[in-house]
This record gives sequence, structure tokens and C-alpha cells, in this order.
Amino acid sequence: MNKLTTLHLKKFVISFGLLACIVAILIPSVGYTDELNSGDTSWILTSTALVLFMTLPGLALFYAGLVRSKNVVSVLIQCFAIACIVSVAWVVYGYSLAFKGDGAYIGDFSALFLSGIGRDSMSGSIPESVFIMFQMTFAIITPALVVGAFAERMKFGAMCLFSLLWFTIVYLPACHMVWGGGFLGQAGVTDFAGGLVVHLTCGVGALVAAIVLGPRKGFPNTPMPPHNRTMVVIGASMLWVGWFGFNAGSAVAADSSAGMAMLVTHISAAVGALTWMGIEWIKQGKPTVVGIATGMVAGLATITPAAGTVGPEGALLIGFLAGVICFYATQLIKSVLKIDDSLDVFPVHGVGGMLGIIMLSFLGTEGGFLGSAAAGLSDQAQGSSINQLLIQLKGIVVIGGWTAVASWLILKMIGLITDLRVNEDQEYDGLDITLHGERSINPE
Repeated sequence: MNKLTTLHLKKFVISFGLLACIVAILIPSVGYTDELNSGDTSWILTSTALVLFMTLPGLALFYAGLVRSKNVVSVLIQCFAIACIVSVAWVVYGYSLAFKGDGAYIGDFSALFLSGIGRDSMSGSIPESVFIMFQMTFAIITPALVVGAFAERMKFGAMCLFSLLWFTIVYLPACHMVWGGGFLGQAGVTDFAGGLVVHLTCGVGALVAAIVLGPRKGFPNTPMPPHNRTMVVIGASMLWVGWFGFNAGSAVAADSSAGMAMLVTHISAAVGALTWMGIEWIKQGKPTVVGIATGMVAGLATITPAAGTVGPEGALLIGFLAGVICFYATQLIKSVLKIDDSLDVFPVHGVGGMLGIIMLSFLGTEGGFLGSAAAGLSDQAQGSSINQLLIQLKGIVVIGGWTAVASWLILKMIGLITDLRVNEDQEYDGLDITLHGERSINPE
């Protein structure tokens, strides 16, 4: 065989191989062109992994780095246990109550244990199983965020019971009312990725929990600095990356809306981080790594409800406002009101979520103030920012009020069954040893 023939044979083999690869990619789509979109499905599968990555390990490491060294294991196991508890509850009844039925406040039991949902069940252009899993990750991270409010002092058993009841009584109705066909969604409340459903609920629940449990011993006079700032930055970085799935995945499609959501999410996070750091630098003379990381989270939380309606210019403003307002909200809660929200859940997530819900009213119209994405306001607002603002405020009042009342009742009810917080000796020695018999790092 001469060299020319060998060369032609190699070209034929390569061309045939490329053709076979193309056919292999296209064939699975045959028969699903009218229903299943493989691009959308691939993106939501990826987004699901990213959102779970936010909780485990992102949020777990972020919170574990912020507490004192004697309570690291307790925070890690709390986040891990919540992920497991909510996953099971979501399958048994959570998804059904959140997304099935046409009730105004809560769904129905038609899909208990995911009955009736098979391999071929669809949710829009993606398999319903993928949508179920994607929404499960939102349900997981929301009660996990509340952990930051009562860190270092709540009993593990009480925490498990509280998380399950709170998920059932607070999160599921909020999810259904806004996203599952309930009356707030029908009224035109816009919440692209969870300003109300995730951040307002966890923020208000955290504030109520911090008040009911009371402050840690020594607060506010005894310094309680983070034990491991490296862990804080690693966890915060994982949150930043995972948030792209949180926001861009909420488009539930691989399209321009997802692309814009990812862009504005990153912009707001960066501006929020720089703003918080700059305020610290001016007020205290030194920028801190905990400050820039917290500002980043504030920027992410605030852009979340608006990520589907604002554009880059609006994201710059939202990030700046998040850095300023959430910073001073933190000072107000701890220094003025003396509420020991240990890891600043309410001022960062609660305040940030409300701020984003409000700001999208003014930034969410085509050609509106500072520009926007194309999604626009709800039909009920009839193009008016003021009308949309009134609708958004209705969502804040309903979700915030229900969360506050329900959270207080849940905690009081659990208090009748078991102690909510550890005793003074356990708190002094740390929850790692007294509740779990472990240390994060064993001494040599």
C-alpha cells in the first residue's frame, strides 16, 4: 500500500468516525423533538449539581469557618443532616404539596412518594424527574441557611425537628404560593429564583429563631471571631460558583434568559463584595476577607429574585445597594438591637431578598431605569413600576408574615417536647464534643 493510498484511508477513517459521532449524538433526540429538549435537560442537570454544591460543601464550609473551632463539626453535621432530611421529605410529600394541585396556599397529595411520575413524565421541555431534583436542591439549601442564626447553641435533635417542620409548614406553602400556581404567582408576584421563597423565608425564620433561643453566652461583649478564614473563603467561593446554577438554572432552559441571569448574577456579586469591603476599609481602616466574602453573598442574595428581569446596568446598582444596605442592616441587628443572629442570616439573606424583590419593580421593564433584560414585569402590573411594586410588597408581607408566625409557633411547640438549646456547660465546652463526641481536628 503506497503512501497516497494510506493517506486517503486515514482521511476516510477520520471522516467516518466524525460522522458516526454526529449520528450518535442526534439519534437519541429522535422521537423527542416535540417534547424533550436535550440542551435544556443538560443545563438543568448541571444546574442541579451546582445548587447542591452550594449546600454541600459550599454553605457547610462557609458556616463552619465562621464559627469558633469548638463548634465546627456541629455546623457541618447540621448542614449534612438537613440535606438528607429534606431530600426524603421532598420525595414523600414535599414536591406534591409544592407543585401539584391548584390550591391558593398549598398543593395536594396527588404525587405522594412521586406516584404517577415515570421515566417519560415531562415538565416543559425537560423530564419531570430533572425538575423534581432541581427544585429539591432549593428546598435543601433554604432551611440549611437558617442554621447560621442559631449556630453554636441549638441542640441537634431540636434542630432536626425544627428543620423538618419548618420545611413543611413554611417552605412548602411559600413555594406553592409563588412558584407552584398559588395566589401570589397568579397575582403577578415576580420572584425569578427565590428572593421570597428562599431568602426572605430563611432570613425571617433565622431572625425569629435567634430571638426565641436568645444570644450566645458572652454576646455582644465577648469577641467571637471566625476560627478559620481560609475555610470561609473556600466555602464562599463555592457559593459563588454554585449560584450560577441557582439563578441561571431558574430559567429552566438553555437560552438567552439563562445567559443574562448568569451575567447579572456575577456582576452583582462582584459589586456587592467590593462595596462591603470598601465600607469596612473606610470605617475600620482595613479591608477584611470575611467582609468581602459576606458582601459577595449579599450581592448574590439580592440579585436572585431579579436575575430574570434586570440587565447589566441594573445589576451594578443592585450589587451596590446590596453591599451598602446589607452592611448597615448587619450593624443594626447586632450592635443596636442586640440580636445574636450568629452568622448574619437575616441582614444578608432576608434584607437582600426583600431589596431585590423591590428593586426589580423599577429595573424590570424593557428600556426601563438603567436598562433591563427582556422578561419585563407581570401582566397584572400593566407596565407600571409602581403597580408592580405594590404587588411585590404584597408578596413580602404575606411570605414574611407567615414565616414569622409559623417559625415562632414551631419553635414554641418543639420547646414543649425538648430543650431548644444546650445547657451552659455544653455551650462553654462546645457542641462538637458535648453533642457529637468529635473534634474537627484531633490534637497530636
